[in-house]
Amino acid sequence: MSVTPAEGDRRVAVVTGAARGIGAATVLALASHGWWVVAVDRCDDDPRLPYRLGTETELQAVSAAALAQGGQSARVEAVVADATSIDAMSRAVSVAEDRFGGLDAMVAVSGVIAGGVPFWQMPVDQEQAVLDGNLASVLVAARVGIPAMLRRPEPRAGRFVAVSSAAATRGLPMLAAYCASKAGVTGFVRALAAELRGTAVTANAVTPGSTATAILDESARLYALESAEAFSAQQPLGRLIRPEEIAAAIVWLVDAATEAVTGAAIPVDGGLSL
Repeated sequence: MSVTPAEGDRRVAVVTGAARGIGAATVLALASHGWWVVAVDRCDDDPRLPYRLGTETELQAVSAAALAQGGQSARVEAVVADATSIDAMSRAVSVAEDRFGGLDAMVAVSGVIAGGVPFWQMPVDQEQAVLDGNLASVLVAARVGIPAMLRRPEPRAGRFVAVSSAAATRGLPMLAAYCASKAGVTGFVRALAAELRGTAVTANAVTPGSTATAILDESARLYALESAEAFSAQQPLGRLIRPEEIAAAIVWLVDAATEAVTGAAIPVDGGLSL
């Protein structure tokens, strides 16, 4: 479906991991700020991982809530796609370009966790699932999203944002592969920002602390904790972070006014990295 010139002036984002958690909160926050959003999630479990992932029902519910919250100006398209697949993510970007008129922000939120044993005892398939879900998905998002943002005519304001973790700089026992994958995200974003020099496209990461999501619930299970609430004790904030708080940082980073911020890893961690 073609768009009118007025629609083409809209700011358009693709968000991965959109069915729940930080991804869902980001879709809602962007829609409430007038963005048109392509909300992407694989909507299927990964047989290599021992916990349930987001569902298509959840993704559709997020999209409906974002439309209701954004009002008449909102446009949200739910797309079922594996964030680690170049072909699938290329199709998601095509939705942004063909239906919404272009792409201004690629937000790579999709992520998974596994571990609970010393690294050398971790099943190799789980290790690969973590590297795929946390790092390869970010590389794929950049591979398909950056060219689309560069296709925007100048003056452009393209924004690439990836969700890393405080685990990128903290050694978390029995989560070595997870820590490695998140450190890879921050390193990748720094290099990407340098490669984007002079393009008016920026690259940044946010590094959440212990956030109330399904991943933290799984972390609690891996550590044999009664609930994820136990993680609040390690943060000077004294509580878990809400997904909406991470989403607020992402909304700020994708704003056209933040061109001077690039190559950064912004902590939204309740002081966990202190």
